[in-house]
Amino acid sequence: MSQHAKRDIELTKHIERLFGEVDGIYGSPKIHTLLIREGTIVGENRVARLMQKNNLKARCSRIYKNNTHMDRFYASIGNEIHELEATGPDQIWVGDVTYLRVNDEWRYLAMIMDKFSRKIVGWSLSTKRNVDLSITAFKRAATNRLVQAGLYFHSDRGSEYVAHKYQMWLKKNGVIQSMNRKGVMNDNAEMESFFHQFKAERLHGSEYTTEKELRAVIIEYVGFYNQKRIHSSLGYSTPNDYEVTMG
Repeated sequence: MSQHAKRDIELTKHIERLFGEVDGIYGSPKIHTLLIREGTIVGENRVARLMQKNNLKARCSRIYKNNTHMDRFYASIGNEIHELEATGPDQIWVGDVTYLRVNDEWRYLAMIMDKFSRKIVGWSLSTKRNVDLSITAFKRAATNRLVQAGLYFHSDRGSEYVAHKYQMWLKKNGVIQSMNRKGVMNDNAEMESFFHQFKAERLHGSEYTTEKELRAVIIEYVGFYNQKRIHSSLGYSTPNDYEVTMG
């Protein structure tokens, strides 16, 4: 991967964070201004290109003013798990989406983790970052895990997680939605740590020309992570072993 492509990935993460913090109402000029204020030197055209490529389109003022339901939603959902501790599996799930590259094209990877054991319980890969990507990951997790009323699901403030379709899916299954607090970047630290480890341990320095190759790497790493990778936070157990012994 070229340095330019790596820089694009880093910039996209910063852009996505800022875009989410303002609930998707800023276009590229304002996002560019925020980046400059943070000390990130980048051209406005590059910001616009990355936002367009990743479907980060600002809601126009007319839609924003009339969308009272979304206004209320953003105001009503907070970090519901901030002071909660999972005492067993399937009490708190956390999820996030990251960007991956295949032959100079974006792929979006949605992951769901059980916070108790750090076990990856579901994932989905797509060419589009949208609500269907996140729902597919949740459905796959629900196929293999116990989803019962009172389960918490925590994520960042991404648009795919606040979509009406996603809200209805959670409500239908009795899941309580939780989201990062605005401006607090470590509210979803477990997922951010997983993505960092995955990229460092499997993707760094590698290039993939087909989605099939990338899927194979994801499948292999999730199996390794759940079954063989020990975690200091789990008393140096693997996620699978921790669930067996502590769950």
